[in-house]
Amino acid sequence: MGSVADKWGEECSVIGDKGEIGFIDFEDDKSVSSYNPIEEGPIVISVPFPFVRGKPRSIFVGDVANDAISIKNTTSDSVELWSVKIYGSNPEDSFTLSLMEPPSATSDVEYIQEFMESFSLEDRVLRPGDTLIIWLSCKPKEIGLHTSAVHFVVGDDTIERVVLLLAEDKISQSLASNKPYCRGRKKKQLVVDAFSTDAFVVGSRPAKASNRGFKYRLPSYPIPKDVRELVESKQIPEAIEEGLTRGNYSSYFKTLLVMEEIKMEEDMREYDMECIYMRKKGPQFLTLEVPGLAERRPSLVYGDYIFAKLASEDANDSSPYQGYIHRVEAEEVYLKFDKEFHSSHRDNNQYNVQFTYNRVNMRRLYQAVEAAESLGTELLFPSEPSRRRVIEPTPLVPISCILNEEQMRSIEMILGCKGGPPYVIHGPPGTGKTVTLVEAILQLYKKHKNARILVCAPSNSAADHLLEKLISENNIEVQEKEILRLNAISRPCEDIKPDLERFCFVEDSVFMCPPLKVLRCYRIIISTYTSASLLYAEGIRRSHFSHIFLDEAGQASEAETMVPLSHLGGRETTVVLAGDPMQLGPVIFSRDAETYGLGKSYLERLFECEFYGNGNENYVTKLVRNYRCHPEILYLPSKLFYSGELIACKDDTSSSKVWAELLPNREFPVLFIGIQGCDEREGSNPSWFNRFEASKVVEIIKKLTNWGLSEEDIGVITPYRQQVLKLKKALESFSRSDIKVGSVEQFQGQERQVIIISTVRSTVKHNEFDRSHCLGFLSNPRRFNVAITRARSLLIVIGNPHIISEDQYWNKQLWHCSDNSSYQGCPLPERQEYLENPTEESYLGYEEENPQPSDNLEWGEGSFQEEDMPTPVKDEAEWSDGWK
Repeated sequence: MGSVADKWGEECSVIGDKGEIGFIDFEDDKSVSSYNPIEEGPIVISVPFPFVRGKPRSIFVGDVANDAISIKNTTSDSVELWSVKIYGSNPEDSFTLSLMEPPSATSDVEYIQEFMESFSLEDRVLRPGDTLIIWLSCKPKEIGLHTSAVHFVVGDDTIERVVLLLAEDKISQSLASNKPYCRGRKKKQLVVDAFSTDAFVVGSRPAKASNRGFKYRLPSYPIPKDVRELVESKQIPEAIEEGLTRGNYSSYFKTLLVMEEIKMEEDMREYDMECIYMRKKGPQFLTLEVPGLAERRPSLVYGDYIFAKLASEDANDSSPYQGYIHRVEAEEVYLKFDKEFHSSHRDNNQYNVQFTYNRVNMRRLYQAVEAAESLGTELLFPSEPSRRRVIEPTPLVPISCILNEEQMRSIEMILGCKGGPPYVIHGPPGTGKTVTLVEAILQLYKKHKNARILVCAPSNSAADHLLEKLISENNIEVQEKEILRLNAISRPCEDIKPDLERFCFVEDSVFMCPPLKVLRCYRIIISTYTSASLLYAEGIRRSHFSHIFLDEAGQASEAETMVPLSHLGGRETTVVLAGDPMQLGPVIFSRDAETYGLGKSYLERLFECEFYGNGNENYVTKLVRNYRCHPEILYLPSKLFYSGELIACKDDTSSSKVWAELLPNREFPVLFIGIQGCDEREGSNPSWFNRFEASKVVEIIKKLTNWGLSEEDIGVITPYRQQVLKLKKALESFSRSDIKVGSVEQFQGQERQVIIISTVRSTVKHNEFDRSHCLGFLSNPRRFNVAITRARSLLIVIGNPHIISEDQYWNKQLWHCSDNSSYQGCPLPERQEYLENPTEESYLGYEEENPQPSDNLEWGEGSFQEEDMPTPVKDEAEWSDGWK
């Protein structure tokens, strides 16, 4: 196939150089899909490849898509059409022009031989009323958005047509939306109109594993009516307006917790169900199918309860019935109501159902901040006492491993510490904070026979990990009878590894808290922050523990941290915190509560005190030697978040051979793959997904596993729940279901040999929304920090460079890859320069402390609605971990 210049005309004008066409955001710039050719003048040019339902047309990679363009002269005079040329394409040279219709599968050989295509057509005269047909073709070689600008030079004018096509493959097509997105209708207010749960018929509660009661009962802590009215009317209670002080500690945090609990109530209302059926299951139970239960949306556990009433009784004053959950399966719960409810039940009855959440943990938080009032000032506000402490370090011989200089020094300080302000070990991911804690615990266990140690972590998995580290040490054997893994009553026994169960207290296949006499015999007790309240309830007093260790303290709210400290921390108790204030903090549901202080961890607040902020070794040790990441993976987070102080101590050259073919620069194991896809939603789900990025993720994983890398060595991080589900679906279809896919929150504290990040966003339009509402990767620099530091040996980022470069942290990541010849994919945007060392405040770009969504901000169709806001991800939430 040759040029068509000779067929177009004998006289040819000179063509200028090709132009460059950058990224066109078709969702933000509606002009690309809303041409009105008739309004442009007497020459009417049709729009090639018009949009379908507001989006570009899709074609398969490797196929040829073509469309006719009609150029009509509607005047009574002849018009010079000087040229038609493809001004620019993205990817380059992906579009062509022809006078002949491109051949099809049925075209004969002669037609195929005569067919010619080019990037431009020259000089033509359009007589009055004439219509010229030319053809525009595209043959994509890669998935993603393909864009072209075609210029028509008519007389003295140039008319432009912008063309967009989405190229996809079988994987991306299989993940396409089954039904268009439609904002879910607001449900009836069952809780107000039909469910006045002040009076209800009590259900049949599951039997406890033990009749033994706690010594100290947990008060009910009802939400004060006046505070509820203020919060529900969007007013800020006076108790938190002045900020946190020594004098208002309890009222300040109680008010924040009320705000959080009211938001949790509102979120739970989203799961209420209307006109549903329940089925009889055996002689005792009714079963209710709950969509989303397997994903913990809603989160329901054994011992929780719901309210139900006949839908036909919705409008009358009949009392609802309470039904307790006796068993939870993948998508249904087994319920037991009052006998009368069961006797009148028929499987064709329709019910309205209201879900509730177990308030036990919230009540524990109220109790903890109330009890914290009696703690010493040196624990709550360490900077207020005028006398600085000086610790005499205790020399040691390491037990568990070889320790570096900073780790040794921190343990020596901990061993020399007695009471007073908390001692803090902080540092970036992979610097051995947990290893240091474990060594300190083992030193105390070996050398101080009277030591009684409480060890807490924010999640069950983190607490289990600490137990494993303590019992796996060969140089010292921790006696089974001296260490306890204390679990929440609601935690299923099968949730813990079988070899760890012997360290737990179990009665009738239910985790329990041992009686006081037994508890006093343990030298080491490990629990989550909130489950530590079981010790207080059983009767353990403040003087019992000599040491309290709080791991991953940056992930717990201050109220959660106070559960072990306020009840069990005495004047002589040494408190040790480990964590990183530059990683993600606690997950808070109420944005107002988060803004006013509930989102700030106790660890982070300590760094506002002089002794911690200036690095005084009597209060804090910073670990700087990283043993996790390849030096090139570590380079950028060290520079951006840790003042360039991190020391890479991992020699990772051997493992890189497995994926060497993936890397343009084999010495640089950070790869950025640029894809211009599109943001999509489906059904009534407000969460976003990008099936083009998902396809690329699957393609890379198939290569890595085919080259011998195990599925357990690969992790995929993505900020949107729907992208997580799409990726899991795609990986299951290729028998790769053992690969963990999750949010940044779900990967904090974890690591993988290879991490793949799918950023999802492909339109500028939603960036500001994400920033304002703390979604995606663009709302919090800590989310960026955690995401890029999970990989030990290979980090791959997949995203739209034109979108992600709008964020100054991701922009640095993008150009760091480009500068090291490790970028592949769509053309790069113009380089933007940001601050060399941006602060968190400058990164967020906010002038006010609590930005609110703009009144005219669009979100899909129409203005923003509260129901469009996805709820925060709270991994391993324990909102039902005990009995009332």
